[in-house]
Amino acid sequence: MAEIKCVGVVGAGQMGSGIAQLAATNGLDVWIMDADRDALSRATAAISSSVNRFVSKGLISKEVGDDAMRRLRLTSNLQDLRSADIIIEAILESEDIKKKLFKELDGIAKSSAILASNTSSISITRLASATQRPTQVIGMHFMNPPPIMKLVEIIHGADTSQETFIATKTLAERFGKTTVCSQDYAGFIVNRILMPMINEAFHTLYTGVATKEDIDSGMKHGTNQPMGPLELADLIGLDVCLSIMKVLHQGLGDSKYAPCPLLVQYVDAGRLGRKRGVGVYDYRKKAATPSPRL
Repeated sequence: MAEIKCVGVVGAGQMGSGIAQLAATNGLDVWIMDADRDALSRATAAISSSVNRFVSKGLISKEVGDDAMRRLRLTSNLQDLRSADIIIEAILESEDIKKKLFKELDGIAKSSAILASNTSSISITRLASATQRPTQVIGMHFMNPPPIMKLVEIIHGADTSQETFIATKTLAERFGKTTVCSQDYAGFIVNRILMPMINEAFHTLYTGVATKEDIDSGMKHGTNQPMGPLELADLIGLDVCLSIMKVLHQGLGDSKYAPCPLLVQYVDAGRLGRKRGVGVYDYRKKAATPSPRL
């Protein structure tokens, strides 16, 4: 497998732009692909702003920051990713949509390219089944926001080769990340543990055990977490939390993973968290407290 010199990223949202920033600031050429040109413009602005913050705090040099911005290329044409050595998808958390994309990428990417998914819960084996290169399909789950959070979960599909695993792990370590390896079971490691905790916090609110403020305060001060589970759910996105709980419930077949009715209701009402201005908490009344970032 050739050395990774060029990274393709599909999806110009917060995760995709963060992954692209990591690759560019670590000396790799990057293509960011998104069908939405406005999303590409927002991604460029977000990356530029983030890189400037890193430079101002002395975390990277101005030369590295300038070089990173030169390495970024934007496209709305999937064909432009044919030169990438690894393509990381960071699109909507939907198995059907991801499988369709992986089938397309399989026909475009060069034969040696790795196809990686940033999915937080969907089966890598099933995504790989949409391709003719299952040995080169792998999960590479970054935490949000990717430039700051230290962890990358690497997920083996049923047929993922050791060569693909080593190349992906080496890339994550080049980004300065700590890696953990998970087998391909619903939710992997982090969300298998985190999402049921968030779901239980919703049950605690739903059944009137305590107020949302006391639930979050209790977990912050009682377990030394930087934010409470309901605050964290708002930051992640309640729709994302619900989607992962559904994957856990379906994939593991245990009623303990059934999404809390209150979580379902909030998503049905469009209360998706910070990105919509209202979730468990209402952020429209005052400026939202900035999420931890550099």
